[in-house]
Amino acid sequence: MASRGSGTKTWTAVDNYFACLLAPEDAPLRATLEANTAAGLPAIDVSPLQGKFLQLLVQMTRAQRVLEIGTLGGYSTIWMARALPPGGRIVTLEFNPAHADVARANLLRAGLLDRVDLRIGRALDLLPTLAEPGVPPFDVVFIDADKRSNPDYVDWALRFSRPGTVIAVDNVVRNGKIIDAKSKDPDVVGTRRMTEQIAAHPRLSATVLQTVGDKGYDGIALAVVLP
Repeated sequence: MASRGSGTKTWTAVDNYFACLLAPEDAPLRATLEANTAAGLPAIDVSPLQGKFLQLLVQMTRAQRVLEIGTLGGYSTIWMARALPPGGRIVTLEFNPAHADVARANLLRAGLLDRVDLRIGRALDLLPTLAEPGVPPFDVVFIDADKRSNPDYVDWALRFSRPGTVIAVDNVVRNGKIIDAKSKDPDVVGTRRMTEQIAAHPRLSATVLQTVGDKGYDGIALAVVLP
């Protein structure tokens, strides 16, 4: 049996192999990661393959409107914004003003700022402001913020959804810690509550994809809103 260390090296090598062929990073994407590092942002961006996965979700659903909860430096935002049709829009919420400044510069450099509505503040304070009369539902919702609030984020996603809306939630496996029912880690507790919430909800059909790769061992929950 391979050691965990050699396994991690293999995961990264496989990630690099597929990413080079299927999700190659261009200059704006590389510049985004470099700017994020230079600004001291945590290195928790999605991987290129995960970014391409999000882009495919937007393309497959023919999304016009996307909601992203957790912008960081805008790396995932760029992947999704590139898949939008003319007139498409992403609303992305970021708690940290310094992170939002970096994201705005990255989006401007990538030529995508006109497709993105970047809002700064606590997501649970900003989400109610999106419930304006006559505003159409979102077609895709990507949740990648503080995990303890995942149940609340899913509730809001449902309020802004329509039948067929896809909801994706990142980092749900947490290196396997998700199976610890006695965990006191708020991120594990929040993610377990969210998973139970989704499982019991009559309007949601969902699965979880475990992932290994450059970002280690984790997973993404994927749900579709039913009629």
